[in-house]
Amino acid sequence: MFKLLSKESNIFSIPVYIGFLLLIVIIFNILNFNTYEAIIAGITFLGIALGYFCFNSIALNYQTHLPLFLYTFFIFGLYPGSLDIGIAVSLLTNSFLLLLLTSTNEDIRKKSYVLVGSIVALNFIFLPTTWPMAVFVIIHVIATSERITLNLFRFLLGIVLIVFSYFSIMYFLNFTTWNIDYFPFGKMKIVTDYSDILSLIPIALMLIYAVYDHFINYNKKSPVSRYKYTFLLVFSLAQLVTIILYMNKSYEYLLLLAFPSSIILSRMIKFLPKYWMQEVSVWLIIVSLITFKAGTFFELF
Repeated sequence: MFKLLSKESNIFSIPVYIGFLLLIVIIFNILNFNTYEAIIAGITFLGIALGYFCFNSIALNYQTHLPLFLYTFFIFGLYPGSLDIGIAVSLLTNSFLLLLLTSTNEDIRKKSYVLVGSIVALNFIFLPTTWPMAVFVIIHVIATSERITLNLFRFLLGIVLIVFSYFSIMYFLNFTTWNIDYFPFGKMKIVTDYSDILSLIPIALMLIYAVYDHFINYNKKSPVSRYKYTFLLVFSLAQLVTIILYMNKSYEYLLLLAFPSSIILSRMIKFLPKYWMQEVSVWLIIVSLITFKAGTFFELF
């Protein structure tokens, strides 16, 4: 399996994987079809599909099938068939953020901060629990920008534009009261019952090992690789904060980690010293995700 997936992907690979993705979305939604669910499924499909193009943007996948396959299998294992619109929009906005912030064109990155701020604000409107993403972008701006104050201003300007537009539309529609439930702080409920996600422990352990191995061999990596991997880790941390604080039993939140996990794990597997270790790791991920899918879909646990 690993030898097959370690082959170089070609121009036709992404459309094929997107086709599998579309099939997954259709199968899980065909028995629960209505206009609202169709819209959410469409947003979900677009957000996840854009993730495939982010692999080339972040350029840490060595152009092989493995990360694309793992990403597809993560979606299959973690996608419940019906998402909250907030999660669907968050998947879409995260893909846009990755495409913008990892662009190889520095001029595009500098001029995109107003758009990035708008995307973060839109993400918050649909899913307030994603506020750690705003912190991630601020850290990214401070760490990577030469003109920090100007770029922070651009980022905040984008947020203000969306907030002003949102309140103007709500006022026009006569929604003039504020629902305190919309405010995410103070409603944090950290997960205490892990019985439903025990099958994902092997994947969690591999992710921990992958991060450990990265820092052990940190000086052996190129500056570009170190920068992009650090970007991915901070991005994952922002998603992880949201998951830990707000997921509870809403396991669809785990989809937010599908993209970074597929890159981190594929790089770890690639650099394992023995072939049997690589093969076992791939199958362990597959079995873990299938077990989790069976447990949640058929309520086995």
